[in-house]
Amino acid sequence: MPVEPPPPPTPSSPQPVRSGAFIRSPSDLLAGACLVALAGFALWAGRGLDAGTLRAMGPGMLPRSVAAGVGLAGVGLVATSLLRVGGTIGRWPLRGPIVVTLALIAFALTIRTAGLAVAGPLVVIVGGAASPESRPRELVIFGVVMTALCIGLFRYLLSLPIPVLIIPGVVTL
Repeated sequence: MPVEPPPPPTPSSPQPVRSGAFIRSPSDLLAGACLVALAGFALWAGRGLDAGTLRAMGPGMLPRSVAAGVGLAGVGLVATSLLRVGGTIGRWPLRGPIVVTLALIAFALTIRTAGLAVAGPLVVIVGGAASPESRPRELVIFGVVMTALCIGLFRYLLSLPIPVLIIPGVVTL
């Protein structure tokens, strides 16, 4: 009776790791190392904030707690990478990070000059281009709805001094 060869691995399935390899999941190792580095940076950046006590929490309590949680998750991923077989590190698409960075820059440049009514939909539409599956009509609708909710929340419910719409010489809300 002939024996059929195993099917080729699909792109989403973990690639086999050579026997005797110390790191069994390079992708988990990289993700964990990035989380540990991020937690270390957050702890360093918030080192000057007073944590306070549990009865009187200071401004550094939440950032330190979140950084500690992120760091523990990273350590867990690093440990998992040594114990379980996982995927290899494949090709990194740059479209997402570049487009999201451009969306953040566009928001930063327009929030004070044009207001939230322009910056909100702009960041959603530009950021939505990070995914090839996004549809322009859905992005516009989502951007307008989210901007209306943000204006209602930040400007009117929280009374933050965020400009809603600035048209020089015409209107400033």
